[in-house]
Amino acid sequence: MYQIIADEADFIVVNKFPHVHFHSQDGQAGVVAQLEQDLGIKLFSVHRLDTMTSGLLLLAKTVEAAREFTQMFIEHRVQKYYLALAKGKPKKKQGWIVGDMAKSRRSMYKLLRTTENPAKTQFFSQSIGDGVRAYLLKPLSGKTHQLRVALASIGVPILGDPLYGDKGEADAIDRGYLHAYGLEFSYLGDKYQYLCSPKQGTEFRCDGMEKQLQVWHSPANLDWPKTK
Repeated sequence: MYQIIADEADFIVVNKFPHVHFHSQDGQAGVVAQLEQDLGIKLFSVHRLDTMTSGLLLLAKTVEAAREFTQMFIEHRVQKYYLALAKGKPKKKQGWIVGDMAKSRRSMYKLLRTTENPAKTQFFSQSIGDGVRAYLLKPLSGKTHQLRVALASIGVPILGDPLYGDKGEADAIDRGYLHAYGLEFSYLGDKYQYLCSPKQGTEFRCDGMEKQLQVWHSPANLDWPKTK
């Protein structure tokens, strides 16, 4: 269900596995409830990951820390990096995806052409073979389903995404290929950086992906596409 990455005085960072709910549902304990049970402490959520998404998740240990981290996330003072895989040729191979988001049918969202309060995502992509491309994503806002909508908007829904991709294809694939790869922030005067490569998923373990991770091993130091 999870792997503990760091256990600090005021917070914990874990690698959440794919297919694991954030909140308890369907009679199954979510990752937060399971951690509380296993560690015997109260934890406070300050951001979340979708069920299909694996990777780095930060949880506060105190009310005070939760309040501080929540504000940091609201003010985008926590930089996140994600990895994704998708099939097909995108409308652009790197750059920015910007637009307002609005609710669509079912539980979906869509990207609009307006930019009054836009979702902003920087990204790189690289072919890793067999018609599959890897994406390194840097969200500069925190909208619901932002990255899933962003890639769908450029014609390449995330591989295995049951909501924005092909439902039949998603049922036949071992997971949804979105992973929270990196976290960077300053807390009480100290800087923290965490990086966690994806451990689950056949496509994430292919040779092409492993080679690309060597290029993307330090996402903060990459020459990210500039805004227009």
